[in-house]
Amino acid sequence: MIFVPMMLILLGSCVNSGKNGGSVENKLDEIHVHDDAFNFIVAADLGRNGYFDQKIIADEMGLLAERIDVELVVAAGDLFHHIGIQSVSDPLWLTNFELVYSHPELQVEWHLAPGNHEYRGCIQALIDYSKISRRWAMEGRYYTRVFDIDDDVEGGPAFRLIFIDTPPLIDKYRRIPNEYSDAAEQNMERQLQWIDSVLTVSTQQWNIVVGHHPIHAGTTKDDEEKIDLQNRLEPILVKHNVDFYLSGHIHNFQHIRTENSGIDYVVNTSASRSRSVVPSQNAVFTSSETGFSVMSVTPDSLKFFALDKHGNILHTVSRIK
Repeated sequence: MIFVPMMLILLGSCVNSGKNGGSVENKLDEIHVHDDAFNFIVAADLGRNGYFDQKIIADEMGLLAERIDVELVVAAGDLFHHIGIQSVSDPLWLTNFELVYSHPELQVEWHLAPGNHEYRGCIQALIDYSKISRRWAMEGRYYTRVFDIDDDVEGGPAFRLIFIDTPPLIDKYRRIPNEYSDAAEQNMERQLQWIDSVLTVSTQQWNIVVGHHPIHAGTTKDDEEKIDLQNRLEPILVKHNVDFYLSGHIHNFQHIRTENSGIDYVVNTSASRSRSVVPSQNAVFTSSETGFSVMSVTPDSLKFFALDKHGNILHTVSRIK
């Protein structure tokens, strides 16, 4: 018998390659994090109602969170394949989220940067669910949060996460509003100005931007998706020298570095069903494995670990200041 939380009956708002095998428990000694680090999980393209590798990876995420202090989960879009969420009482909240990511250590804040599949449904319902769920923390279509690296030191070193809304920044989604909800109604310039203003006033040690669509990647997707973001979004990120741009969408791992930018562009693989890698000349690392990632932040270092579904470390990225 499945217990359905009472909250779900509320009416909605709108209708270096690792080896295969092993587990996070066995591989944890390879994930070197400082005792006082702020650690968080990053995953993308998750929602498959627990099928494919989604439940396997969800369990692995929970096992990892048992062994290191995970403060939050960042979902880089497409948590709800294929038609998004229609209301706060949509059954997909159960089958794609609540019952899949049920491990006690995953009952932390979840922050979503909306993807194209979220735009197949009702974006406002995603925002409204934050008033119902204690762990769902989507404050808007785009928003920013500052986190203290050491909770014991008030006013100490901090880092900033900036969650952006990429579908309205891409003409492809604006041209077909009947498929992608209200993407065309969103004010593109307002969001770009907001991103620029947030980064202009940011005094945090680290600035990490999260969006669903990659700026650089080898992909079978329409080239205009990347080109639109390279023309509209990337100049702002380069201007402010952000540290990471985290994305998803293409369902494989890619780490990109370009000549004209000091940014680490990291595409997270699918946490449910992956696709083959398309080569890219700027790729430092690629993998078609399913999995998730962990980021570990200290005042003077930032580490990114790409993990496969078994918890093997596929690739690491380190930055120091």
